[in-house]
Amino acid sequence: MFFFDSTIIILIPAIILTLYAQYKVKTTYSKYSKILAKNGLSGKETAEELLLRNNLSNIKIEPIEGRLSDHYDPRQKKLGLSKEIYYGKSLAAQGIVAHEIGHALQDAKNYFPLSLRSNLVPVTNIGSSMAVPLFLIGFIFSFPALMDIGIIAFSLAVLFQLVTLPVEFDASKRAVNLLVGANIVSDTEEINSVKKVLNAAALTYVAATSVAVFQLLRLIVLRNRR
Repeated sequence: MFFFDSTIIILIPAIILTLYAQYKVKTTYSKYSKILAKNGLSGKETAEELLLRNNLSNIKIEPIEGRLSDHYDPRQKKLGLSKEIYYGKSLAAQGIVAHEIGHALQDAKNYFPLSLRSNLVPVTNIGSSMAVPLFLIGFIFSFPALMDIGIIAFSLAVLFQLVTLPVEFDASKRAVNLLVGANIVSDTEEINSVKKVLNAAALTYVAATSVAVFQLLRLIVLRNRR
């Protein structure tokens, strides 16, 4: 079977890392979402302060539905904050807000990895949706060319994940510098707390990348069996 043969073992390390990352994000966010920031600023107020300080006042801030659905939209120049973050006054909320503004800064400064990732989105969406079906058809009917096309298509998804890592790491680094520079967080305890929230979130991207890489390796192993 394609999905349940011995090659599934290849994915086990990535699956374990993914489960750990999910656990880490859940527990870390749960902990620091209950610790109020000493400055008393809400997520929205934090965003307004950081955007103003960095000459990004043209970016709109909007409350959105969903939990931890926060994001920066470079096309519409909008900062979407989940209501828990938008209204929240916790260290977790401020860390997440600063991370998204880190992306806005990347956009404003034409940070190359972000531009590359944005350009990869349409190609990756098409490739990732076609990759496994093409490979599976080629595998079932012993059609190597289709398997090769599937592998190439899936490689685009892997490339996207790899490019995402420096984008997210850089945004987190910027986030800490933004908060400290604006004196929104100042003491060592608060800074370390924000870093823990950001590091836990970053781990999910590492896990997603590992899943993509190991899945690609699995496809190659299956292809070579044919």
